[in-house]
Amino acid sequence: MKTLDVITIGRSSVDLYGAQVGGRLEDMASFQKYIGGSPTNIAAGTARLGLKSALITRVGDEHMGRFIREELAREGVDTRGVRTDPERLTALVLLGIRDDKQFPLIFYRENCADMALCEDDIDEGFISEARAIVATGTHLSHPRTEAAVLKALRLARKHGLQTALDIDYRPNLWGLAGHGDGESRFVESAAVTAKLQATLQLFDLIVGTEEEFHIAGGTTDTIAALRAVRAVSKATLVCKRGPMGAAAFTGDIPDSLDDGQTGPGFPIEVFNVLGAGDGFMSGLIKGWLDGEAWPHALTYANACGAFAVSRHGCTPAYPSWEELQFFLKRGVVTAALRHDAALEQIHWSTNRRKDWSEVRAFAFDHRSQLEDIAGATPEKIGHFKELCLAATSAVANGRPGFGILCDNRLGKTALHKAAGQGLWIGRPVEWPGSRPLTLEPELGPDFGGLSEWPLEHVVKVLCFCHPDDPAALAAEQEATLTRLFHACRRNRLEMLLEIIPSKVGPVAEDTNARLINRIYDLGIYPDWWKLEPLQSDAAWTVTCDTITARDRHVQGVVVLGLGQGEDELTSAFRLAAKQPLIKGFAVGRTIFAKAAAEWMAGKLDDQAAIDMMAGNFARLCAVWDQARAEGGK
Repeated sequence: MKTLDVITIGRSSVDLYGAQVGGRLEDMASFQKYIGGSPTNIAAGTARLGLKSALITRVGDEHMGRFIREELAREGVDTRGVRTDPERLTALVLLGIRDDKQFPLIFYRENCADMALCEDDIDEGFISEARAIVATGTHLSHPRTEAAVLKALRLARKHGLQTALDIDYRPNLWGLAGHGDGESRFVESAAVTAKLQATLQLFDLIVGTEEEFHIAGGTTDTIAALRAVRAVSKATLVCKRGPMGAAAFTGDIPDSLDDGQTGPGFPIEVFNVLGAGDGFMSGLIKGWLDGEAWPHALTYANACGAFAVSRHGCTPAYPSWEELQFFLKRGVVTAALRHDAALEQIHWSTNRRKDWSEVRAFAFDHRSQLEDIAGATPEKIGHFKELCLAATSAVANGRPGFGILCDNRLGKTALHKAAGQGLWIGRPVEWPGSRPLTLEPELGPDFGGLSEWPLEHVVKVLCFCHPDDPAALAAEQEATLTRLFHACRRNRLEMLLEIIPSKVGPVAEDTNARLINRIYDLGIYPDWWKLEPLQSDAAWTVTCDTITARDRHVQGVVVLGLGQGEDELTSAFRLAAKQPLIKGFAVGRTIFAKAAAEWMAGKLDDQAAIDMMAGNFARLCAVWDQARAEGGK
């Protein structure tokens, strides 16, 4: 029984991508951090397309190594073959986008972890689980890594796997170019040609650019190079031709590349050529392993390559399977794909960092309500929020599906302590009680403060709004929400929109639905909605149906508490839990109000406050879980 579709083997690095475009690497002021390295990119790219992929590599025993592991897990890549090297650092690459052809690049790979990969890292049982293995050329450049790759290929043959090679020629990594020549793609070398030709017979599929086939074939005449490769290998050869697409050759090499099997190209604007080959390879492998004819497989490959050259970064640019199908069906609407709003929405929503099936959140992001308690000071409120976090952790006990809402102004210490605990973390940006909507000063007038936020934080904004708001008020609030939404996307942050129409006007069964439709009409697609408890099945049904009709990839809805008692919330939960779109709740005062008043007055010590809030929170979680169990029947 094959449990994996494909295993890739070789490089794994952290890519630090210059955020500024159109200048020298020397002038870039900030960087985005992504996973990188051809096999790592391909493992993630194929996972996004629905294949069960895995990676064999090494990473360091440090922050960057853990980052790669965590990102691969988020992408759905099997990491059993990723070894941790206690002696070496994870490889690092600094790179930028100068223009549509130049990409300044520096490899930091001296004695790096992935180049310590050895035969002992290749497990026969693991290899036997897969349908195919993909190797890349760089790991043939050193005797130790070459031995590991050759062992993997021998085992692949033993267990009936298909094998593929991405030539992936980087002269710098073969010691043929200096540190400052990382973007060099071709340097002639008889030694490299000989090394490659000694292994080409081991593959069923060989993929490369014209320059990469030049090094594999030992000549800069592309047809002659392909024929030289064909002389030592029966593999299908796929030659990438940049904007001209690619050609596949299953038999003898004809006199022209145009006579190979091809798939359609896509007329798009080239923004970033880095990572295009790995995107191409991901699409090609998907078609190959699905048994598609080569023109169909090349269509996948060309489309995935088009996505890659249109966006910032390598792996982050690659499409999900649903995104690819949407693109192939609809076609190119705007040549700059990163400016195609419909496509970018599908890209964002089908490639999120994490999908939450349930969220039980303790909301202690309250500011004005806590400031109004007798005896409260900013210092005491900050400490009390640490107690709230402790209560959350006690109830969660390491289990998934729990979260918090916590602010940064009064709850900074608790917010920082929550990092890395596996909690869903919402962080408010609205100024408490503001109408028209005003945001916390920490965001700055341009909302640039979001650039300082960790990616695991969800931007929560509460807007007191109503479908019948005066036009001027509605326009002002909508402008703020629109700017905030785009700032969230620019900073790779999810957004939760909380709306409470009942505080500002009369509410009917369709009030929320009318508001929600208006928000979507503005081009705002919240990842989460936070809604007040509705009073009927009909109200919840029309609300949830409206959200699903406008955005079927939304993360979900959480129900707020409005300070109601447990009995009222029990009734509210029973109604809400019938809706699959509702993932849970975010409740605050019901949990902390009594504990806060008594702790501020000195009637409770820290542990007693924690115990009281943990008990309240645990009971609400049990009520929700029971309601969900009953509602799902």
